Amino acid sequence: MKNISTFPTGASVDGNNEEEKRAIALYQAREEEIQMKKMQVKEKVEFQLGRAKEETRRLAQVWEDIKLLTDPTRKDVIIVRKKIDMANRELRSLGQSCHKKEKEYREAMEVLHQKNVERNQLTITLVELVKQSEKARMKKLEELNKILDPSG
Repeated sequence: MKNISTFPTGASVDGNNEEEKRAIALYQAREEEIQMKKMQVKEKVEFQLGRAKEETRRLAQVWEDIKLLTDPTRKDVIIVRKKIDMANRELRSLGQSCHKKEKEYREAMEVLHQKNVERNQLTITLVELVKQSEKARMKKLEELNKILDPSG
């Protein structure tokens, strides 16, 4: 009995057949080519990974250098910002107080104006009352004078 194998090409061949040897050799050559290309791709990937790691290391160093450049002024900036914030709070408080006092001042001025108007009206009323009183007293005095002086 003969040993029959099926190869990736789908052909049935006899174990001692020349065609089988060529198919095996071709298969091995393709496998070697695939392995070689696989190794080339792997080497390229490893090379690019190495470059990426180097770039990452270089960028990290640049980042640290930048931190060192900005760090001395950062504390001063924070202090100045805090002072600005405090001044803003004080200004806000003073502004509110100023607006409140301005409102109170306007209200007081309005009340003062109203009281002046009221006083002026009362003064006019008083003058009128005094005039009427003087007229009435003068009239009464004239009547009394006529009564006392029958000749007149």
